[in-house]
Amino acid sequence: LNAAPRRAPRQQVRFLPTPAPGGGGAVELVPTRVPVLADHPLVRGPRFRRLKIGAGHRLDVKSSGVFVLGIGHGNKLLTDLYNCHLTKVYTVSGLFGKATDDFSDTGKLIEKTTFDHITREKLERIVAVIQGTNHKALLMYSNIDMKTQEAYELAVKGLIRPMEKSPPIITAIRCVHFALPEFQLEIQCLHETQQYLRKMVHEIGLELKSSAVCTQVRRTRDGVFTLDDALPRTQWDLRSIQDAIRNCRLRVKTELEKTLG
Repeated sequence: LNAAPRRAPRQQVRFLPTPAPGGGGAVELVPTRVPVLADHPLVRGPRFRRLKIGAGHRLDVKSSGVFVLGIGHGNKLLTDLYNCHLTKVYTVSGLFGKATDDFSDTGKLIEKTTFDHITREKLERIVAVIQGTNHKALLMYSNIDMKTQEAYELAVKGLIRPMEKSPPIITAIRCVHFALPEFQLEIQCLHETQQYLRKMVHEIGLELKSSAVCTQVRRTRDGVFTLDDALPRTQWDLRSIQDAIRNCRLRVKTELEKTLG
């Protein structure tokens, strides 16, 4: 903001001494327009000294992807979006054959195991069980009678989700890549942490009579925001941020009206 073009300094009229036309050392006062020194950048200093910026759903240091920030009045919108309890989508990569103390590939190695017996079909069976279990939890924490008209209307709108705090819930999960010992999952969830997703990879390895570590957690969508909306570090400038806010404004407004009325 401080690098943006500044408005021209205000002008004021001052009577400055000027040599008289007749010469002889006489002077006269002539009205002259001069800039107000109080508006000079060296006098005023930076125009913006403090700007309130709020963080949405956080990402830990081992994760990457979509990270939403609120600027100024956008901090209230962050709170409203949080109250919508929107789902987030992650791409989670794993590696079979070893286990660590923090479930990531950079943690302290605890054990190594075989993984040749694992197939994609076996992995997808485990994934289906996880989704089924979490689907029951989703209905339980949504506090909705599934036999009512209200439940039908919410299901049509895609609004069946806990509107209060709940344990992490996986609303959808599927295997998108499998090439032993590596695999990759696409996980749609809410109320999660990135560490919870790493632990899930570890538990999938145990269910398959092996072990697994998480090699990457990447958030590809956070509510209405996707990777297409994200600004890489090279675009952290005023114009790009203004355009990003402008492009997302309508989607945010529509989601808030649909969910919170």
